Amino acid sequence: MAQINESDTLNLKANLSLTGFWQGGNVETLIFRAKSEVSFIPWKKWVFKTQNSYVYQEFGREKADEDILSLNFLYINPERKIYPLLLAFVSTNFRREIDARYIAGVGVTFQLMKKKKNFLKFSISSEYEETNFDNNNFNFAEYDGSESINTFRATLWVNGKYYLFKDKVIFSHESYFQPSLEYGNNYRWRSDLALEMPVWKHLNFKINYLNAFESVVIEGQEQGDRFLTFGFTLKSY
Repeated sequence: MAQINESDTLNLKANLSLTGFWQGGNVETLIFRAKSEVSFIPWKKWVFKTQNSYVYQEFGREKADEDILSLNFLYINPERKIYPLLLAFVSTNFRREIDARYIAGVGVTFQLMKKKKNFLKFSISSEYEETNFDNNNFNFAEYDGSESINTFRATLWVNGKYYLFKDKVIFSHESYFQPSLEYGNNYRWRSDLALEMPVWKHLNFKINYLNAFESVVIEGQEQGDRFLTFGFTLKSY
């Protein structure tokens, strides 16, 4: 993840990363990942940030994955060490048979470190979630028969970005753990790690590793997903 810092004072910041993997021959494999991030200041002391990603996989020309994730945040006074936020998420997942997932909530961010371009932040939030599935047969029998699972959640976030070796290497990360406040067996976590090496002023070479886990899935599915992709990031700053 390119990790735009909402505490920066620029009125508009944007980036786009395209990473993937392709193998042909006896085994044909395609993995493609696109990710964009935009932040802007709609009003004084307010910052809106949207992060949108798309993942596609196919093996032997048969689609195995197609996921869309949109994370949207509204921050108030993000230049402070502690500031509130509003959030709204929308996502889909082909392999997990998630037709649509909607999340809305509020939280607070603690800015643990900000030094030049480097930063480290911790956030805690609470949300209401509605997930609509295309199937009603789950790995936990208590959810069987329902194509919609609704719950309140808490989320713990950690994210940061660090410029290393005289800005020749950039390491960024964003991770969260998201348990249900109602069901002990319903939780998920996700960790997104990236190494970038500047090529030109607005272009970086990027290595991205995504590791995600979801406890409640359709019966017969694996709970974990991992992606290692290579590509480039285009940025406006």
